[in-house]
Amino acid sequence: MERKNRKIMAKVLVIDDDLEICLMLCDLVNVIGHAAEYAQTLRQGIDTVFSDSVDVVLLDVKMPDGNGLEGLKTIRSTRNPPEVIIITGVGDPDGAELAIRNGAWDYIQKPLSPRKIMLPLKRVLRYSDSIKQKDTTFHDFQKLGIIGESSRIRSCLDAINAAASGDANVTIFGETGTGKEKCARALHAKSQRSRHDFVVVDCASLTETLAKSTLFGHEKGSFTGADRSTTGLIKQADGGTLFLDEVGELSPEIQKTFLRVLQEHRFRPVGARQEQTSNFRLISATHRNLDEMVESGLFRQDLMYRLSAITIEVPPLREREGDIELLANHYLNHFCRKYNTPAKKLSVDLLEALHIYSWPGNIRELINAVEAAINNGKSESQLCTQHLPKPIRIYAARSAFDSQSNLEGMNLSQTDAANFPPFKEYRDEIRTSAERQYLTRLMEISRGKIKEACQISQLGRTHLYSLLKKYNISKDGWPD
Repeated sequence: MERKNRKIMAKVLVIDDDLEICLMLCDLVNVIGHAAEYAQTLRQGIDTVFSDSVDVVLLDVKMPDGNGLEGLKTIRSTRNPPEVIIITGVGDPDGAELAIRNGAWDYIQKPLSPRKIMLPLKRVLRYSDSIKQKDTTFHDFQKLGIIGESSRIRSCLDAINAAASGDANVTIFGETGTGKEKCARALHAKSQRSRHDFVVVDCASLTETLAKSTLFGHEKGSFTGADRSTTGLIKQADGGTLFLDEVGELSPEIQKTFLRVLQEHRFRPVGARQEQTSNFRLISATHRNLDEMVESGLFRQDLMYRLSAITIEVPPLREREGDIELLANHYLNHFCRKYNTPAKKLSVDLLEALHIYSWPGNIRELINAVEAAINNGKSESQLCTQHLPKPIRIYAARSAFDSQSNLEGMNLSQTDAANFPPFKEYRDEIRTSAERQYLTRLMEISRGKIKEACQISQLGRTHLYSLLKKYNISKDGWPD
C-alpha cells in the first residue's frame, strides 16, 4: 500500500533548554502531521527516550546538565535507537565529526529557521518510516550464528544486508575475536552468490614461496613435488566469494600479485601456458588500521582502494550493551547440548562479572569462558563466578575495589585545587554507584519480580527496565 493511503505518525523529541526553540520545533513537527514533545534538560530527554518510543530526536549540544554530544551515545544505545539531529549554537568541524561518528543523522548550526530544519527533518522522518516498514531479518542472522540485539550490532547487520544486495568489494574491520569471518559468511549467504563457494584465504599463513601455487593452482610437473595438477583458491571461488582473512598480513610482493588479479580477474596457474578467469566477489577482513599501514609504507594504497569499495565495522564486545548475556546463554545451551550435559543456568554474580570484564579477546574469549565454566561446574545446575577462568574473576574483584577507591579518592577535604574533583564528575560517580547498588539490592529484595520492584521503588515498568538495561543488571536468577 502506498504511503499516501495510510497515516504513519512518528514521535519526535526536542531536547533544548531554550523554550522558544522547543515550541517552534514542536509546531513544525505538528504541521507536517507528526507528534512532538520537548525536554529542557539532557537527563529528562534521555529518560524519555528510554521510557517511551521515540523515532527522532532534535538534540542541542549545550545543555544545562551536560553536553549533548556525550548524551548522543546514550540515546543511540537503546534497543531501537531513534535517529538524532544535532542542533548547536556553537558549531565546529570537530564537533560535527564526533556527532556523525557517534551515530547522528545530521549536524545543524543555529540560528534555526523553518526552512533550514524542514528538509533534514522530512528526510529523517522518511528514513525512520522506511525502517519501520522494512522486514528486518535479524532472525536470519541468528540462524547464521550472529547473536545480538544491541544498536551497535544492528548497525553492523544493516550494513551487511545493504552490501549483500550488490557485488562491490567489501572490507570488514574489527578487533581480533569479534566475528569478522562470521559476518563475511553471512554476507555471502545473503547475496546472489550464495549457491557458489565461500573460499577462505588465510593471509597470515600465505608465504611468498607458496602463494602463487596456493592462489592460482599449478600444472603437473611444474615444480619438484607437483605430481598432479591442482586448482587454486581463486578459481575455486569462481561464481562465489573469495575471503581474504587478515588481509593486513599480506607481504608487499603478494599485495602486488593480488592487485593485478583484482583489476582483471585473470591469472595464470604455475606452469600453465594460458591464463584463466574467475568471477569472484572479494571480501577482506583485518584487525589492522590499513590507513596507518599505507602511511608507513606497509600496505599498497592502490590495493586498499580496490579492497574497500564498502567498509563494515564489527563492534568489540565491550561496546555491545545488552549482548553479553544473550551470547553467554546462547553458548551455554550450545555446549550443554554438545557435551550432553543437563541444562544449566548462569547466576546473577556470574553475569555481573561478565558485564564488568573488558573482553580483550571479544566473543572468542567469551565462548572459551562459558565452555570453561561448564567444565568447572559439571555437577552444578547453576554456574557461579567461581566457575569462570581466573583472569575474569580477578578483573571483577579488582574492578569492584577500584570503583570504591575512585569514589573514596574524590576527597572533598582536599585543600589542593588541582586535586579537587569537578562537580559533575563527582556527582556522576556518586550517582552511578548509588543507582547500581540500589537496583541490585532492589532485584534481590523483589526476587526479580518486576511488578513488586515497581511497587517498592515507585518506578514505572518501562523506566525500571531501561535502568536495569543501562547497568546490565538481570532480573533473573534470584532465589525465591
